[in-house]
Amino acid sequence: MNKKTNKKNSIQDIAAALQLSPATISRVLNNHPHVHESTRTKVMTMVEQVGYKRNIMASGLRTNKTNTIGLIVPRISMFVHTEIITTIQNGLHGHGYNLIICQSNDSLEIEKDLAMTLYASRVDAVIVACTLFTTDFSHFDILTQNNIPVVFYDRVPVRPYPACIIKGDDFRGAYLAASHLIELGSRNIAYISGPIGCNIYIDRYAGFEQAMRQAGVPVRKDWVMYQELTADNARKAMHRLFARKPYPDAILAANDLTALTALSFAKEKGIAIPQELRIVGYSNDPRSSIVTPSITTVEQFPGRIGTVIVTELLKLLKNDRQTVAIDAVPIITPVELIRRMST
Repeated sequence: MNKKTNKKNSIQDIAAALQLSPATISRVLNNHPHVHESTRTKVMTMVEQVGYKRNIMASGLRTNKTNTIGLIVPRISMFVHTEIITTIQNGLHGHGYNLIICQSNDSLEIEKDLAMTLYASRVDAVIVACTLFTTDFSHFDILTQNNIPVVFYDRVPVRPYPACIIKGDDFRGAYLAASHLIELGSRNIAYISGPIGCNIYIDRYAGFEQAMRQAGVPVRKDWVMYQELTADNARKAMHRLFARKPYPDAILAANDLTALTALSFAKEKGIAIPQELRIVGYSNDPRSSIVTPSITTVEQFPGRIGTVIVTELLKLLKNDRQTVAIDAVPIITPVELIRRMST
C-alpha cells in the first residue's frame, strides 16, 4: 500500500487528489504569500502523507531560480550583524526564500571564495557586508554581470558600483557623539577609529572632525588612532593615550567593544567616569547598557536595517533581477545618540 502511495507523489498527483490546480500546489510549496491558509494546510497535510520531496535543483533549472539568497557577513558573532541576519532570514522566509549564511572572518581571500561559491550555487541574489580590507570589489562582478542582484550593507563600496547600497548614517552618528562631548565641556577628545580604508570609519571620522571644527576645538592627530577594533588594540591605545600628560578628558570610540575596554582601563587606573574621563561608543551593544557606569553610544537600529535590505532585495527580484545603475543613490538608515552615565 505504502509503495503504491509513494509512486503517486508528483505535484500533478497531489493536485488531482485534492481537486486543485498544479499551479496552486506549486504556490504552496514555494511558500507563496497569496494562498488561503486552509488550502495551504490541506496541501501540506497531503504532502506529508505521500512523502513528497521537492527537487529544488530540477525546479531551479526549469525556472532559472533556486529561491535561495546568499549572505556574506564578516562575523556572525557581531551584535549588529546577528540582529540583521535574523531580520533578513525571517523576512525572506515569509516570501518563499531560503538564506545561505556565509562568514568571511574579515578575510578578503575568503570573501572572494564565497562570492564565487555563491555564484556557482545559482543563488538568486547576494547580500554582503564586506571585510574591513575590501577596497577592490571586482570579485563581485561575476554576479552583477550575470544579472544576479547584489545588495551591500554597512561596509559598502566607497566608489560607485552597480549594486544596491544600504548604509547607516555614520557621519551623523559620530557628529552627534562628538557634539555631545563638546556640549558637556570636553575639549581634549581622543578618537579611536577602525581602519580608515573602510567606508564606515571614513564617514565616522568625518563626522567627528566636522563637530570639532564647527565648535572650534582642535583635533590632535596623535590622539586619532586607526586600528582593528579589538579589545587588545583598545587597551594598547589607552596605554598610549595615558602614557604622559596632558591626558584626554574624553574618548570617542568607533565601536562599543573599544568603549567597554576604555571603561575597564579607567577603572583599573582609578580614573573617575565621567568626572575625569567621558566615554562614548558606537552600535549600542547590549553590554554597553549593563556595565557600571553604562556607556553612552550610538544606536544603529539593526532590525530596521534588515527590514530595508529585505524590502529593496524583493523589489529587485520582483523586477526580474533588475540591474542597479552604477550611480544609484545609497539608502541611508538613521542613527540615534543614546545618552548614558559614562558622559
